[in-house]
Amino acid sequence: MMANLDFVDASDQDILGAVQYLRRDSKKIVVGGFCMGGALTILSALRLREMDAGVCFYGIPELDAEQFRAIQIPLICHFANSDDWCTPEMVNVLEASLKESRSTFELYRYNAHHGFMNARRARVYDAESSKAAWERTFTFLARLLAV
Repeated sequence: MMANLDFVDASDQDILGAVQYLRRDSKKIVVGGFCMGGALTILSALRLREMDAGVCFYGIPELDAEQFRAIQIPLICHFANSDDWCTPEMVNVLEASLKESRSTFELYRYNAHHGFMNARRARVYDAESSKAAWERTFTFLARLLAV
């Protein structure tokens, strides 16, 4: 599914539609996702002005480094050091670009594998990293969503 997905279309139609729908009853909208959803979160953070923040778990869209610099909303990102899809080198590029952006972001790296949050995948699940990532995410969201 991911190989055939039109990421821009998914961002600009599907995620935008969900954000606009949620905006009817919510003051702040946060988009988040894992793997493909993490990549869509970052892409949407770049493209959708209606978003207030993003939560990315190990996903990076295929963009030039300069494009990441245009992100302006708060992000929290979680990546695995032993990831062969979102490699540490790719995370370095993302982090360097975000440092040059207007985004207030937090980026964390874990000594784990891609999918470390997925408790159904015993081969990659890392309880300690998962717990830390959830705690950091909830702290980020509590601070962001405090009204």
